Amino acid sequence: MDPDLRRVRGVADYQFGPGCGAALFPEGVSMERSKRTGKIRLIRVGGTLLASLRPTDGLFTLTIAGAERLMSGVESLGYTVTVMDDVSEFISQGRNVFAKHVLEAGRSVRSGDEVVVIDSKRRVLAVGRALLNREEMLAFGTGVAVKTRRGRDRDR
Repeated sequence: MDPDLRRVRGVADYQFGPGCGAALFPEGVSMERSKRTGKIRLIRVGGTLLASLRPTDGLFTLTIAGAERLMSGVESLGYTVTVMDDVSEFISQGRNVFAKHVLEAGRSVRSGDEVVVIDSKRRVLAVGRALLNREEMLAFGTGVAVKTRRGRDRDR
C-alpha cells in the first residue's frame, strides 16, 4: 500500500474512529502537497476535494463530499451533531448551529473537534468545528454549539 495513503487513513482513523480512513479515502485518491513544505495538504478523489490537512495540528477539515463518504461508509460515526429539522435549511446554507437546536451529539464530541451536522433523516447538512462538548450542547439553551465551515447548499 502507498505510504501516503496509509498515513492519511491512519490520521482519519485517529480523528474519527476505526474504519473511517478506509471509508473516507479509497484506493486511487490524489494528494496535493504544499509547494513550500512538501507536506500533504489536499486529498481528492476524481477531482472532488474530500478533506484538507490542517498544518497547525495535522488533523483533517472535511468537505461536504468527505462527510457524505464518512456517513455512508461508517455504521455509527461518533462525531455527528443532529439538529432539529425546522432549522436544517439555515444550517445547510452555512449558518452556525446553536445549542438550543441540537437534538443529539455523538458521545465522542469534544470542543474543537471536526463534526458532521446532520438532520433527523441522517442527511449531511454541514461540517464544522464543535465549540462545546456533547454534554454542553445538550444542556445549554443559548450559545453557538458548532461553528459551521461549509454548508450543503453554500459550500464556502
